[in-house]
Amino acid sequence: MGISIMPNSLLLLLIFSIPIISATEYHEEEEEEKRGIFLLQSSKQVVKTDGGEIRIMRGDNRGRDIHSPMHIGFISMEPNTLFIPQYMDSSLILFIRIGEMKIGWIYKDEMVEKQLRIGDIYRIPAGSAFYMVNVGKGQRLEIICSIDTSEGLRESTFQSFYIGGGTYPTSVLAGFDMRTLTTAFNVSVDELASITERQKGGPIVFMTGSETNQLNRWASLMQLKQKEREEKRQFAEKKYDNGDDDEDDDDDREHKEVKEWTWRKLLRSFLVKENKGAIRSPKSYNLYEKDPDFKNNYGWSVALDEHVYNPLKHSGIGVYLVNLTAGSMMAPHVNPTATEYGVVLSGSGTIQVVFPNGSLAMNTEVRQGDVFWVPKYFPFCQIASHSGTFEFFGFTTSSRRNRPQFLVGASSIPKIMGGPEMAMAFDVSEEKYKRIIEAQRESIILPPWPETKEMKGEELPLFINTAASE
Repeated sequence: MGISIMPNSLLLLLIFSIPIISATEYHEEEEEEKRGIFLLQSSKQVVKTDGGEIRIMRGDNRGRDIHSPMHIGFISMEPNTLFIPQYMDSSLILFIRIGEMKIGWIYKDEMVEKQLRIGDIYRIPAGSAFYMVNVGKGQRLEIICSIDTSEGLRESTFQSFYIGGGTYPTSVLAGFDMRTLTTAFNVSVDELASITERQKGGPIVFMTGSETNQLNRWASLMQLKQKEREEKRQFAEKKYDNGDDDEDDDDDREHKEVKEWTWRKLLRSFLVKENKGAIRSPKSYNLYEKDPDFKNNYGWSVALDEHVYNPLKHSGIGVYLVNLTAGSMMAPHVNPTATEYGVVLSGSGTIQVVFPNGSLAMNTEVRQGDVFWVPKYFPFCQIASHSGTFEFFGFTTSSRRNRPQFLVGASSIPKIMGGPEMAMAFDVSEEKYKRIIEAQRESIILPPWPETKEMKGEELPLFINTAASE
């Protein structure tokens, strides 16, 4: 049997055809630009009841370094409702968009209850049983959450295992043999059926009777706590304005003692369970109370990583929040360590993403409720519309410090590298290169471009050839 040798000319042809194939693939993807290839548009309603709904936007497989993507969940609950106890095969990072909630979950074999409000971030690990209650009086609860890679049987999906339930949803307990259950619970079949077959309202149900009274007491408790803080602040201000004396100190001390007694009494009276020990459960973190990592006249940004909020470390997910003033721009940049998912909270703007070959991948307008994603290494920018503020929140696929690399601005790569090598790379004189690169004095968040041609509906060129103007 002989071995045929490939002719050199054919070998060279195949070698040089490889980049042509790659460029063709990018060209095909460019055709998808108008469809917004980096917008998540596959929304699925997974729960719908009279008490609320859950909608999931499935992430793109290209958005992760592993086979399964991150999913983005939207949970809405009407006032006085319960998201019944369950556990999931995926971790959740919760962001409270609107309203107040109480979350109860099992942490180190103990029951933990936390009060969360607008701006709070909280993590529920995979496999941990939890429930959520809307405690805001007359206010709808809205939550945005990340749902990370499933650890269950089905790849690229997530599953809920309901502990409570009946005919809808079905409790996982119902799957066991009846003799097994009656023996395990040590009750009769009729007694067991009285709790495993009644629930028909779905995963999100309205609370009634004693549960409603308990919910109202909890809400009142939180309001009293807020009132206590406000009164304490007012006392401090009054004390500062009027000067300190012994009589004021006595009044302040007496007021504090009364408040502390009232608080302890209410805790004993209202809570379902008292704390058994000094268990230290994870705390929440409020994004709106964090000092901006960057701020100028054109907007601000906040990033939350494992160094700031340790629970993120266990999911390997970061969180961010950006607010741009009308017309301003988050400068073109690259995320070197993480894929980014974003949800538009308010306003409108434009997301531009660029392929590695320098062609435009997406140039799409987004508005409130839209979800976009950008693979790591891909250059992109966000631009606020001239009609108002543009705010977006999101998750990244790394809980470590991302350290984005900016391609334009006073702190950009072209500015920092500088020198004749960069000028030669653009085939311009060093003097001209320096003049262009240093024209933008702002960094990270850039000022608006004057309302000229593009504001009147006329297109501007995507790239301006400056060689002819030298």
